[in-house]
Amino acid sequence: MLLQPKAADVFIDRHNGPDSAAVADMLRAIGVDSLDQLIDETVPAAIRLKQPLNLPAALTERAFLAKFKGIASQNRLFKNYIGLGYHDTQLPGVIQRNILENPGWYTAYTPYQAEIAQGRLEALINYQTMVMELTGMEIANASLLDEGTAAAETLHMFHSLSKKKNATRYFVSEQVLPQTIDVLRTRATPLGIELVVGDHRTADLTDESLFGAILQYPAADGAVYDYTDFISKAHDSNLFVTVATDLLSLTLLTPPGEMGADACVGNSQRFGVPMGYGGPHAGFLSTKDQFKRVIPGRIIGQSIDAAGNKAYRMALQTREQHIRREKATSNICTAQVLLSVLAGMYAVYHGPQRIKQIAANVHAHTQVLEQALKALGLEQRNEFYFDTLDIQLESAELQAAVRQEAEAAGINFRYFGETQVGISLHQNTEIEDVADIVAVFAKVLGKEAAATELPTEISVNWPEALVRTSQYLTHSIFNTHHSEHEMLRYMKHLENKDLSLAHSMIPLGSCTMKLNATAEMIPVTWPEIGGLHPFAPREQAKGYTQIFQDLEQWLCEVTGFAAVSLQPNSGAQGEYAGLLAIKGYHDARGDQHRTIALIPASAHGTNPASAVMAGMQVVVVKSTEEGNIDVADLKAKAAQYADKLSCLMVTYPSTHGVYEETIIDICQTIHQHGGRVYMDGANMNAQVGLTSPATIGADVCHLNLHKTFCIPHGGGGPGVGPIGVVADLAPYLSGHVVVDADGRTGGAVSSAPWGSASILPISYAYISMMGGEGLTEATRMAILNANYIKAKLEEHYPVLYTGANGRCAHEMILDCRQFKKAGIEVEDIAKRLMDYGFHAPTVSFPVAGTLMVEPTESESKEELDRFIEAMVSIRKEIAEVEAGRADAKDNLLKHAPHTAATVLTEEWNRPYTREQAVYPTEYVRAAKFWPSVSRIDSAYGDRNLICSCTSIEEYADAEEKLVETDKGPSY
Repeated sequence: MLLQPKAADVFIDRHNGPDSAAVADMLRAIGVDSLDQLIDETVPAAIRLKQPLNLPAALTERAFLAKFKGIASQNRLFKNYIGLGYHDTQLPGVIQRNILENPGWYTAYTPYQAEIAQGRLEALINYQTMVMELTGMEIANASLLDEGTAAAETLHMFHSLSKKKNATRYFVSEQVLPQTIDVLRTRATPLGIELVVGDHRTADLTDESLFGAILQYPAADGAVYDYTDFISKAHDSNLFVTVATDLLSLTLLTPPGEMGADACVGNSQRFGVPMGYGGPHAGFLSTKDQFKRVIPGRIIGQSIDAAGNKAYRMALQTREQHIRREKATSNICTAQVLLSVLAGMYAVYHGPQRIKQIAANVHAHTQVLEQALKALGLEQRNEFYFDTLDIQLESAELQAAVRQEAEAAGINFRYFGETQVGISLHQNTEIEDVADIVAVFAKVLGKEAAATELPTEISVNWPEALVRTSQYLTHSIFNTHHSEHEMLRYMKHLENKDLSLAHSMIPLGSCTMKLNATAEMIPVTWPEIGGLHPFAPREQAKGYTQIFQDLEQWLCEVTGFAAVSLQPNSGAQGEYAGLLAIKGYHDARGDQHRTIALIPASAHGTNPASAVMAGMQVVVVKSTEEGNIDVADLKAKAAQYADKLSCLMVTYPSTHGVYEETIIDICQTIHQHGGRVYMDGANMNAQVGLTSPATIGADVCHLNLHKTFCIPHGGGGPGVGPIGVVADLAPYLSGHVVVDADGRTGGAVSSAPWGSASILPISYAYISMMGGEGLTEATRMAILNANYIKAKLEEHYPVLYTGANGRCAHEMILDCRQFKKAGIEVEDIAKRLMDYGFHAPTVSFPVAGTLMVEPTESESKEELDRFIEAMVSIRKEIAEVEAGRADAKDNLLKHAPHTAATVLTEEWNRPYTREQAVYPTEYVRAAKFWPSVSRIDSAYGDRNLICSCTSIEEYADAEEKLVETDKGPSY
């Protein structure tokens, strides 16, 4: 017997679903002899890569983790007291193990199908309630990307709402976090908004050119001010006021809402989420009830289901900014769901008393530190503070000496001005840490440090107006689950209500719900990845530097571009950053007049929204009846606007799931008229290794790492949307005001210099373990799986668009519009799929009344066949209605989904059996996922908007009140 030693654990075999036997069966069903033939019939020869991807050889899982441990160990874990919105914290182990490390939570999709997302939605209601009550505001969204972008969203919101139509200036306190000012400036400039940065104590608020203001509470240097008078005077001059704030401090400090603020923004990171060298973290935005229909981002609200039971859903769904296209004031189409769930659960687990105690401990340690430093003769500038001291030294030389001694002791402070040192304490600060800090200053000053100890009581010297007296987190949900047993059961209770990739495939077109391998996820919770402050000296982050450099190089190879920026922390943010790079290029050449963005009618709605935010004018290009870009119309409009043409925004393969044969001609046309081509990278899963953005002629492309490169969707976030650019656009990539982001000078689009740095290891792992051949094979498998589903379903559902040879790319559109004649809507099919144990494909995008299906390469033939069986079975159920054998209104589809409570009733008077309702296939009988609520009444939820935790009694009382008061239009 001969043996051939070779790796037994090849990762590509874990990532791709079909094995060789399955591939052969699928190819026969499609009607081709080989996978090569299928790819040749699908991907136009003109855009195929001439060379294979030049990437390092694939590693096994064990080899990767060993290598990556060495890379991560280059990061040095100092004690960080830098502050500026990032603080060391402690994520309770029960939450880390059962949410952050749990695929039942991190592999779920955005909760558009609310009936199978009730767990996440309740967790988000908890988060919204926490934010509303701590900030003292009336409504909050379900999170934004980070603090800087949340602040920028309020700038846009209030600019659009201002009645002072000629007001184009925005006051920014000089004590707003520097990275927030950086993002504000980036977002304001393209819209012609001028930032007026100054001292809030001397600002002239009567200036008619001002429309709003933003303050920081506590301030960047740690000082705490009472902003009541400022806000009152601002309102007298018709200014809106945003207050950026810290949630932990608000357990002790008077909340901004009680000072009259119009909106509050911030970052919930210190509620248990690791710093992660900058992210991901859940930014928050809370505001007054009067702004509920213009607040950017997602709002989770309560409604009722078909049985009259309370149910949660995304409220006012059609108001999402990407649906409003060029009329949008924001391009937000995502949230930071997983991170907001973590922060909300932190509040649930600790409750108001323990959170207040954590805040009290932080403040007490800060007081002890102040007293010890004053005893050394040092000046502390903040009269009132929460957790941050501003130490004034006598000279720049002394500041340098402190830095040298602190870093030798493994400690990071904030150094600003020429003589100031900022020290921000946090949840994990112990009295021994205070002693170590004092020892640094004592050694530099040549003095003896007195012993430090924490007294049993400390008096707070704040003015009465700054001391919080109002209650918060009073709902029972924040006052029940404080033992680990109860917390564990509560989280499991919620998890059981949600369908995720742990249950079945999620065949969402454009969203690429593929395997998020465990080996890719493991490093995310390593201290070497999570424990770094984003503004720590670069020499302490050599591991991260290697990760960034390698990943940028690999993504350049995949895209064919010269440079990559990892800063954008969502796909929409990547779109915006890409357009800014194009704008920067034109402006530098003196072509400020180039402001026209050509956008196909089929484009994702974030495209026109991003273009408007970047100061561009949108001109829509028609589509043909086949769904392709109308090349004649594009050429006519490119010529018509040649002098003003900035760019074309295009998705490839198209939003309809087709490799358009004319793409090279399209790009060349734009270039001939002086424009640049931005490619939306939503469909890169059909490009990697076969073609590339640079090959088709694009100049810039964003990449959804949470799609093609395996970062989990997390129930609606986190995401990463880096951009790749050609060489002449590289100088205009995003820089950063606090940290030198490799010399790049473009304005920051995210708070942290490398965005959501701590989840980049997931994509790093994916590329490392797949290698160039593996990535290419994954693309081929994605195309195979999609065309197999198409071959099996096209006799039951018309496939709306195909390529030149009748093939689809990695996704397809099933046309369900003909069922309307029988009274069956596409939503009915989506809800009925829940009874079969599946999440619906993408509903009514990009064409109303259709389903866009994308299986990805990670699904096995067996799982594809289960989905196909479900879709064929549903088609038969529709046929029963079409033939009149099933009632047009009282049928399986109209009543879907069916809950256990629905069928476990004594009386059953429906014209179909209980078994047909809940066990439509044998597989479902063996592995049933039960939706926890029946069909949710969306219109009711929009009319009666409740977006915080309420008891059943309060819900009943509030319903009548809101019906009377909520008269505004829903859009």
